[in-house]
Amino acid sequence: MLAKPVVITSDSTCDLSKDLIERYDIKIIPLTITLGDENFLDGQGFTPLDMYARYRKDGTLPKTSAPGVQEFLDFFSQFTDQGYSIVHLDISSELSNTYNAACLAADELQDVSVVDTRMLSTGVGLLAIEAAECRDRGIDAPGIAEHIRGMTDKVQTSFVLDTLEYMWKGGRCSGVAALGANLLHLKPGLEMKDGKLGVYKKYRGSTNAVYKQYVKERLEGRKVRPGHVFITESGEIDPEVLEEIDSLVRATISVKEIHHTMAGCTISTHCGPKCLGILFIEE
Repeated sequence: MLAKPVVITSDSTCDLSKDLIERYDIKIIPLTITLGDENFLDGQGFTPLDMYARYRKDGTLPKTSAPGVQEFLDFFSQFTDQGYSIVHLDISSELSNTYNAACLAADELQDVSVVDTRMLSTGVGLLAIEAAECRDRGIDAPGIAEHIRGMTDKVQTSFVLDTLEYMWKGGRCSGVAALGANLLHLKPGLEMKDGKLGVYKKYRGSTNAVYKQYVKERLEGRKVRPGHVFITESGEIDPEVLEEIDSLVRATISVKEIHHTMAGCTISTHCGPKCLGILFIEE
């Protein structure tokens, strides 16, 4: 019996660019961004830069919400009704209800495999690309899902923050911690571990110097899979600085493709502007 054709899907927190979404034919279900009385779909028509401008104007930050079960049913059904199997990847279940809603929807359908990536942002994106490459090699949906679940602990997802103001405003850290970090000019380094995002180091110094120290420490001595490395940022970093970071990555490791992406509003509402991440898969 021939395996069904496979569709790879992900929620919008994967933070893949439109070019990469099209290149790897990944279907995206967006989270919802709520700002006052207005609702936006993550990645569609409202950017982190818009969000920062609004926050500086009136102190308002958006709230984010996962798609509901019915939204997932409608999303999945458009593919299963056409005879496709689905491998769906979600942001870590420790951070969002998105995965749980997707699982409830999948239980009502056939041939939908939902994967808890235990990651966020382009950590999810790396696994979505891996899943798409597996699909293109002819692997069936259950095989892809099993492979991706076995890879989640090989993905290195980390960021360095320029400010704790947005995490404090969003209730993710205390005002005392944010004030102390700002007064001491500390830049927290965050990484995903066991499905959760936590501080692994506090950098000190100018932002650009911290970026370079962060990149070197995350890459030196690691066996990085060269296929795809992401430089993911949350906006407002000088393009020349990003080019310097790109050159530093290429000088530190062997890499075939570096993808420059901007995090969506779901991620940026917590990390704020000038957040930088280097994300990759280890051998």
